[in-house]
Amino acid sequence: MDNRTFSFYLNLTMFMNIGHYRYPAFIFFLLLYSFIVCTNLAMMMIILRERTLHEPMYIFIAFLSFNSLYGSAALLPRFLMDLLSDTHLISRPACFTQIFIIYTYASNELTILSIMAYDRYVAVCFPLHYHRKMTFKIVYMLIFFAWVCPACNISFSVSTVVRLSLCGNKIQKVYCASWDIVKLSCVTSAVNNIGALFGAIIIAFLPFGFILYTYLRIVLACWKTSSEVSGKVLQSCLPHVISFVIYSVTSFSDTALSRQNLEETNPFAAVFLSLAFIIIPPVLNPIVYGLKLPEIRKHILKILCLKSETINISCRTLICLQ
Repeated sequence: MDNRTFSFYLNLTMFMNIGHYRYPAFIFFLLLYSFIVCTNLAMMMIILRERTLHEPMYIFIAFLSFNSLYGSAALLPRFLMDLLSDTHLISRPACFTQIFIIYTYASNELTILSIMAYDRYVAVCFPLHYHRKMTFKIVYMLIFFAWVCPACNISFSVSTVVRLSLCGNKIQKVYCASWDIVKLSCVTSAVNNIGALFGAIIIAFLPFGFILYTYLRIVLACWKTSSEVSGKVLQSCLPHVISFVIYSVTSFSDTALSRQNLEETNPFAAVFLSLAFIIIPPVLNPIVYGLKLPEIRKHILKILCLKSETINISCRTLICLQ
């Protein structure tokens, strides 16, 4: 008997277990999304406006913030609507579009972090040749590479998933993911599995290995210098290391969760772990770079001081008028 079914809609079943907690969850995630949008936009505007920040490292940070806005926009607006809705159906085109955007966000994040690691590696290991190796032309070529290559890779992966015949429409998640679609497939295709494995190796292991290699070289270079110089170098590299660790932990938690039986997992923990790699990096990256990098911190404090002076002048004017 053929159990194949074709449904234009897929059902996100994880929302069923949230119950009445969806209302405080809606307020929490709305505030969180507002914070992501405001902080990442502020980071981009500061870097674009200040000429002293028109350097490769800060340009990469601006694109990291842009990628955070891109990834969170693919999930959180829809997620907020689903929290207040009684039905959690998503059309197949919308589902595959969400898969494409979320996976390109994740790949872009990793490639941008890899390029930032290369930038720090050149700055530390080849300081005299830095401006020759990291010209603006090379910077924009690297950014182009960081966006186009993951998009091509994800397009190929999503195209293989789109063609699958499904024997169900229930996705045990709060958003669409390719592995959950593959689990609904009526047949197990060796070609799809090999393609997915090959894509995972390209997307994950190669950039991870490259980042670890560059920072190993940076640590070895610092080992040979004075403690004062190595301290300054490590301070400039620390925000990037923190971002890399945050992304690694959150993406690993989502990957590990997708291989577990979610019916035996606490629904709140499952929702949090599945959303972590899309929410936590966009929340923490602006805070990490804003607090740890002196140049960005200086401009943030400058803006805050100007605003406080304006408020004080306005208050004095009102007092005089009274």
